[in-house]
Amino acid sequence: MSDQAVLHVKGRVLAGPEDVRDELWVVGGRISYDRPAGARDVRTVAGWALPGLVDAHCHVGLDAHGPVDAATAEKQALTDREAGTLLIRDAGSPSDTRWIDDRDDLPKIVRAGRHIARTRRYIRNYAWEIEPDDLVAYVAQEARRGDGWVKLVGDWIDRDLGDLAPCWPREAVDAAIAEAHRLGARVTAHCFAESSLRDLVEAGIDCIEHATGLTEDLIPLFAERGVAIVPTLVNIATFPRLAEGGDKRFPRWSAHMRRLHERRYDTVRGAYDAGIPVYVGTDAGGSLAHGLVAEEVAELVTAGIPPVEALSATSWGARAWLGRPGLEEGAPADLVVYEADPRADVRVLAAPRRVVLSGHVVE
Repeated sequence: MSDQAVLHVKGRVLAGPEDVRDELWVVGGRISYDRPAGARDVRTVAGWALPGLVDAHCHVGLDAHGPVDAATAEKQALTDREAGTLLIRDAGSPSDTRWIDDRDDLPKIVRAGRHIARTRRYIRNYAWEIEPDDLVAYVAQEARRGDGWVKLVGDWIDRDLGDLAPCWPREAVDAAIAEAHRLGARVTAHCFAESSLRDLVEAGIDCIEHATGLTEDLIPLFAERGVAIVPTLVNIATFPRLAEGGDKRFPRWSAHMRRLHERRYDTVRGAYDAGIPVYVGTDAGGSLAHGLVAEEVAELVTAGIPPVEALSATSWGARAWLGRPGLEEGAPADLVVYEADPRADVRVLAAPRRVVLSGHVVE
């Protein structure tokens, strides 16, 4: 022990929303609340410590055109790290990013495999594009390749209809989600509109991404089934621009997108008030930049979620939901230190003082 470098974090350690401790120690890359005996090489970091932030909807290895090379994926992961995001649920990527698991200087990733979409009903080069008869087989494939999650594209624009529409018939959804659960994977789905939600939730889905179509009549169903949402409000902010681009060719779709955008805050607040779990996700890696986690937390607060609950949606609560530890005895030392209490003002998250990943202070 005496020959081992030790990190001493002191000030205020937010092990939970109300579990505030004076200090913690990092020995061998892991957290301890007991001062190590005989430690000589000690580095001290002071401030308000929080578990490494979670971005529960992020795409490392993907950009607006499809898969990217390893150097670009590394830059994406480093950008997230600098923002304090140390745990990512990669909600669909066509790139193989398993090499990141061997790097203790990059965020930890929980993968959902590659998106599964209906033929010609999603962004080109992103997803496996298939028909309903193949859905169960592809869900099984991605359940085995992922880290306990599978990502479906639940709705997208139907060019014949000129508006958003469900991608899958109910019987295909029922069978696919059952197969994922049989293999031990949870299922999430991209959903903008209202029309796909009931079938997905009644089929047993675990999470909905974006969830802009969540209406008053559907909220009780989500709450009863415990289906989480990841609103990605920093992405929803782009809807007016998207709608403008579709005004001439798809006016019905454009008007729909504007309505979803206009009620976005009411939608999120209504979900929260009903007890639906809400988590932070930025949708980085498509057309959005990485490193936006602080902006997304601020957006949840703007929507009316109390600051401590918005903070939990990217820290204690999000980590528990993904089955990953926080600042617990013996846990990997992944934490972020701030100048002030982020519970009092979530804008503090935009300026990490120190980032500690795998027990090492990131310089």
